[in-house]
Amino acid sequence: MSKGAELGGVAQEEKGKQGAGDSYSDLKSKKNSHRNLVSANSDDNLTEILRKIKTTKFPAVINYGASWCGVCSQILPTFFELSGKFPKLSFVYADIDECPETTKHIRYTPTFHFYRDGERVDEMFGVGEDRLQDRLWLHS
Repeated sequence: MSKGAELGGVAQEEKGKQGAGDSYSDLKSKKNSHRNLVSANSDDNLTEILRKIKTTKFPAVINYGASWCGVCSQILPTFFELSGKFPKLSFVYADIDECPETTKHIRYTPTFHFYRDGERVDEMFGVGEDRLQDRLWLHS
């Protein structure tokens, strides 16, 4: 089984576990035809997603945000849209309030972590659609 297929299975598996998705209604209601976008809804769920990213070594980006963060709400539709433009990347949204133990190291929202070959290789704070797209292109 290819790494992409393994993580695609992760996305399907996580989609079933997460129910409707995260706390943002836009992410809940939209469908991702590439099936490369998942939402972590608990510490256990995020821990499992991180474990699979590290073991499959599939490139991934995690968007750490919060439902009360206005800037996070602004970038979330772009994050969703970009998941369709970068089907070789796994996109994960993690609400820091739903995953408090796993995200206690996050100091700013939104924070983006980029993974390649199972290792975190980059980090971006704040928003900027062009900046985010450039980083995704770099790490895809």
